[in-house]
Amino acid sequence: MGQNGRPPYALSSMLRVHCMQLFYKLSGPTHRDPAMEDALYEIESMRCFAGLKLDRLPDETTILKFRHFLERHGLGKVLFKEVNKHLEKNGLMLREGSIVDASIISAPSSTKNESGQRDRIGGPPEMHQTRKGNQ
Repeated sequence: MGQNGRPPYALSSMLRVHCMQLFYKLSGPTHRDPAMEDALYEIESMRCFAGLKLDRLPDETTILKFRHFLERHGLGKVLFKEVNKHLEKNGLMLREGSIVDASIISAPSSTKNESGQRDRIGGPPEMHQTRKGNQ
């Protein structure tokens, strides 16, 4: 049991949470790690990867204490080196990541302007149309 009576989280789960912090730059300033906690609540694939359930997630303090423990003992670098070694062995490379929300939203279709080109009303030029189901 932890100091406040809660059972501890599995080491494998906390290591995966730490890796996701590194992969997606979700580590906060020295005294807080709210971004990782928020991501665990919002992104099901992250919970699944870490082997966590929505009804029992580590809070930012738990995540921070684990990160500081790894840093204090020089384990973060060792872990990162091992992950990279495994990825390289499989022909993969790890680069800094970003999380992008690719939500499908309703928007008016594009229209042709005076020159016959399509206008993208309300969206950047890299925006494309897609279909969700048959819609």
